[in-house]
Amino acid sequence: MVRRPSFIARQAGFPTGLLGRLLLRVMARETARFNSEILDVLAPGTGEHILELGHGHGRTLMSAAARAPGARFSAIDVAPAATKAAARRCRDLIAARRLDLCTGDGASLPWAAATFDAAFSVHTIYFWPDPAPQLQELRRVLRLGARLVLGFRERSAEAIAQFPAPTYRFYSADEVGALLADADLSNIEIRTSSDAPGLRIGVARAGR
Repeated sequence: MVRRPSFIARQAGFPTGLLGRLLLRVMARETARFNSEILDVLAPGTGEHILELGHGHGRTLMSAAARAPGARFSAIDVAPAATKAAARRCRDLIAARRLDLCTGDGASLPWAAATFDAAFSVHTIYFWPDPAPQLQELRRVLRLGARLVLGFRERSAEAIAQFPAPTYRFYSADEVGALLADADLSNIEIRTSSDAPGLRIGVARAGR
């Protein structure tokens, strides 16, 4: 087991410069299978407006758009370098007005309440200073009954040893389930990923 250097861990949460761009490419390869599984669960549909929180490299947005040619997407990432990379990769989607990208904090989303039919976020919860307001803000922009799919690595001795604190903060499946419930989400399931040990998929619906 190799512990990631702290400077690499920081770049994973907020990529910058040449190293950040290189890391986005590496992350795209490393997370491709898990991201595909997330989209299987999300099942984006034609006519839907779907949000990705923490879009990173943008490859998952491309895959989602290919699965649902009639869907529209919005996405936000805290890192300007990620937004720039995703804008290059997704330029055809943007030109077709099927995607709008922005840079910003997920705790204060720039969309009106009840905007989205579904939302997803993968490998982001570790970097949130406080997950509660992030999830509450996600709930605000979801329509009643909208789907939320959250991909994450569950807290374990192996995860803590490999990914250094304080950049990464891991949560148990029970903790994530409780956070989703506190954010006015229901029908909560925490599924085990088929991609790798320790990966989990939180699934919920907006409203009680």
